[in-house]
Amino acid sequence: MESSSSSSSSTFQIDARLPKEISWGTIEFLQWEGFWYAKPHLAAVMAARSHFKARDEDVILASSMKTGSTWLKAIIPCIINSKTSAAGDGNGDNIDEEEDYDPFVEHHPNDLMPALETQIFRQDPNADLSGMPSPRLLRTHMPYSILPESIKDSACKIVYITRDPKDVFVSLWHFLNTRISCPLHEAFESFCNGVHPFGPFHDHVLGYWKESLKRPEKILFLKYEELKSDPTGQVRKLASFLGRPLVQVDEVDKLVWKCSFERLKNLEINRTGVDPHLGFTYKSYFRVGLVGDWKNHLSAEMRKHLDKITQTKLEGSGLEL
Repeated sequence: MESSSSSSSSTFQIDARLPKEISWGTIEFLQWEGFWYAKPHLAAVMAARSHFKARDEDVILASSMKTGSTWLKAIIPCIINSKTSAAGDGNGDNIDEEEDYDPFVEHHPNDLMPALETQIFRQDPNADLSGMPSPRLLRTHMPYSILPESIKDSACKIVYITRDPKDVFVSLWHFLNTRISCPLHEAFESFCNGVHPFGPFHDHVLGYWKESLKRPEKILFLKYEELKSDPTGQVRKLASFLGRPLVQVDEVDKLVWKCSFERLKNLEINRTGVDPHLGFTYKSYFRVGLVGDWKNHLSAEMRKHLDKITQTKLEGSGLEL
């Protein structure tokens, strides 16, 4: 994580009385309104909540960390800019200006969907996004309860993705350990206690899940495992939700290939580049992309412990992970 916050974030003063934890090695976390944030991000979350004004045409990708969102950062822009979607305008102004232009050769998926709290409002707590053309494609790790009211009240679309928390933890541990050094068992204890970026994980998931049941036209709730097992079907489902149904079979197949984990992982920019906002190497966003990788890292006792937490947290919600 970042060693210090940007000077502009000082516009939002953080209450010194907020609960604090030093965890995942040396990361300082602060708890605000029920969730934990790395200190450099909290002021930006507050700024985004106060200043962001959503449009009805916006598409917001929301997730807890390490749930498969990088894949969707590639898929969503391709759907929106598809020339053959039934509702497409055909001009592809945002990305795909030429038939064969491939944005991923020059851009990590992060570039195609800027982050509200770890990028835009961290750089400028008073950021003015009114000049961005619609539809604006944005992403966030903010819990549903913390989202700007304009996102909740507008007709903008929210796409949420989650996955098995055991895989989330393992992926998060590998990802953060590219910048820090934290033993697996210590990180596991913190994760189970809900102390991790934008945690607790289960509370984060439940916030979006419950709202998606109330407003399915507003929030599409996806699972990484289903996207892996049926990418074509899930891409079609996503495209229809976004009002850009894909009508040509070969276009769906091409999009799935273009955005595939294997292809993106092996592109030069993702093998050598570095995220200018967070400092993580681009290759750290493409580790293995497997379902069930937790089996290679967690003991039977750890599995049972986290499964018990998941069962208790999700009981009665109708959600299974």
